[in-house]
Amino acid sequence: MRKFAVSCAVALGLFLVNSQAFSANNYKIDTAHTFVEFRIKHLGYSWMVGTFDKVDGEFNYDPKTGVKPSISMTIDTTSIDTSHAERDKHLRSPDFLDVAKFPQATFTSTGYEGNDKSGVIYGDLTLHGVTKAVKFPVKVIGEGKDPWGGYRAGFEGELTIDRKDYGVAKPLGPVSWDVNLFFTIEGIKKK
Repeated sequence: MRKFAVSCAVALGLFLVNSQAFSANNYKIDTAHTFVEFRIKHLGYSWMVGTFDKVDGEFNYDPKTGVKPSISMTIDTTSIDTSHAERDKHLRSPDFLDVAKFPQATFTSTGYEGNDKSGVIYGDLTLHGVTKAVKFPVKVIGEGKDPWGGYRAGFEGELTIDRKDYGVAKPLGPVSWDVNLFFTIEGIKKK
């Protein structure tokens, strides 16, 4: 009985230490300094570029503990902005993002391979009601204290998707299926 009690105490202690380490590595995405940008060829003649202005979520990162980075992110598809109001209205319509039916896109990581500066993140991207497994390279931009007493970390990554894979199949020309997504993520460590 005593061995069982000691084993339980050790296990509980390890759980608490690991839980504290995990929570110490948890960051809330800073929505004012996080961007999801995209570009797609327009008829094969030029690029159409834009952003999703509302992105939220959290991530875990701490190179000192060896905990693998992870992220969960939500993109408000209604916040699409290409600096052209009529085009944005069309992109929100059922022809493209159908934001009335699918107001959010999400990315949740499922794994990471690499070191504490760069690697490949694996996860599930849900867009337009379709979830696909994706992987893409990411790298650390930087980390450290901010002027307000907090601690921040930032990352970037780039992913190319075929919009037909997500049921967004309105033609824009023969070379306008691939969408390049560029993520710039900054987070503030939770206390």
